[in-house]
Amino acid sequence: MTDAWSSGQMWRGIEVILKGRDPREAWLFTQRICGVCTTVHAITSVRAVENAIGLEIPINAQYIRNIIMAAHCLHDHIVHFYQLSALDWVDVVSALKADPRATAALAETLSPWPKNGYREFAAVKDKLTGYVNAGQLGIFANGYWGHPAMKLPPEINLLAVTHYLQALDIQRQANKVVAILGSKTPNIQNLAVGGVANAINLDNPSTLNMDKLFMIKDLLTEVAAFIQQVYLVDVAAVAAHYPDWLGYGKGVTNYLAVPDMPLDTKGTQFDLPGGTIMAGNLGSVKPFTSFNDAYFRDNVQESIAHAWYDGDWSRHPYEEDTVPHYTDFDPAKKYSWVKAPRFSGQPMQVGPLAQMLVGYASGHELTKKWATVVLDTASSLAKTKLGPEVLHSTLGRHACRAVRCAVLSDLSLKHWGLLAENIGKGDLAIFNEPVFPSGEQRGFGFHEAPRGALSHWVVIRDGKIHNYQCVVPSTWNAGPRDDKGQKGPYEASLVGNPVADPQRPLEVLRTVHSFDPCLACAIHAVDAEGNEVSRVNVL
Repeated sequence: MTDAWSSGQMWRGIEVILKGRDPREAWLFTQRICGVCTTVHAITSVRAVENAIGLEIPINAQYIRNIIMAAHCLHDHIVHFYQLSALDWVDVVSALKADPRATAALAETLSPWPKNGYREFAAVKDKLTGYVNAGQLGIFANGYWGHPAMKLPPEINLLAVTHYLQALDIQRQANKVVAILGSKTPNIQNLAVGGVANAINLDNPSTLNMDKLFMIKDLLTEVAAFIQQVYLVDVAAVAAHYPDWLGYGKGVTNYLAVPDMPLDTKGTQFDLPGGTIMAGNLGSVKPFTSFNDAYFRDNVQESIAHAWYDGDWSRHPYEEDTVPHYTDFDPAKKYSWVKAPRFSGQPMQVGPLAQMLVGYASGHELTKKWATVVLDTASSLAKTKLGPEVLHSTLGRHACRAVRCAVLSDLSLKHWGLLAENIGKGDLAIFNEPVFPSGEQRGFGFHEAPRGALSHWVVIRDGKIHNYQCVVPSTWNAGPRDDKGQKGPYEASLVGNPVADPQRPLEVLRTVHSFDPCLACAIHAVDAEGNEVSRVNVL
């Protein structure tokens, strides 16, 4: 591909709906921005309001939020790889040619996962054969089977399809944790500005007690085993068999991640580091250190030079407005509902790749541990040494998402232990009452969501919301060009990608899917004259 334009085809009006409302209600609305990214907007919203009024929350509330965030991310990352993007690389029909015994023998060399036996693989092959004989592929019907860009051998295809089906059960276990603590999912109900609504009473079956805590631990332990023994290995196997895709899709190499999994009530100590890396230079890492970090707060802006809003400005979120003004799609002018976020004037890539590179450059031990596992496994399968430099790529994003998932699987159990230990000391506090003074307060909250750095910005006047802006991960990545003509990460990453068949642009999907796009829309492929060539759903 020689050029690309990323166009978001939906307008998000939540910011307008929130004007004039009580700030304590904002989180209930913002988690409706998306049917997938619910908890992340809820948590970021309460953090923004708490930041505006300088409110700390009890440590139990911090740990409960952290466990919900981690469980949501584990669910999300598993679903993204297996259900939303694995079939960009895995040819389901090819799996019919696989020998289940050879697949089992291969699997045993890669992982101790107990469900990697011959009978598991034979049963899945029989199931696939039944689909084909019936003339239907069921959930596998929409795929690029036989596409020339598919390169996995049949045994690995069968291995991946088997794990695809197993992942459907495992992701549900992670989501149970969210439901237990959040009261339901999607759209959790347990948050509050000032903490959480999870009453703790070890003698009451209706509250958070030891039975529920140990149920959560068992679920997190089961999910962690799948991530560390299956997900990491499958990503490494795909990377090893598509070495050329470790060179495609680099795009923007300025990276931004925010710190998360706070360890104190003030938000000054974190189990996940955040910061920026510029021009791909890991030595340039500059950290964000707290929920009040001025380096982050002062350098975020959004441009609407090529977005369908009234005006042609570039502003800090506190100063933005949200006035829709639709015109025709014109790549030289305005062509997207997505704004173009910039950090200190630069486009930034966000997501697991950004967080893992920031973590690696910062010496974060869990990041280094699991990144080494993935790179060593892929190197062994590819029979060549692969270093961190290959992560700046389409497949590098998948590898870093698997690494992040493994990191969070460890941290979720750590924070479970911290919560149980603190409750054991007799501390049952979960909420501090918010107070909204007269006059104006400004605040921001951030969260390293599954798709990357998410921030909410609120201006409160006399206890009511005067302005509210959400700068979301897919805005950072899917945004259009800015007033300087700088491409967004999607646009930049597609330039130079191969496309074997424009009628079946699998390679385009591979790179866009690697960002884990969260836009409820469709991708339209057009030729140089603007004529539609094909239309394929991204999600």
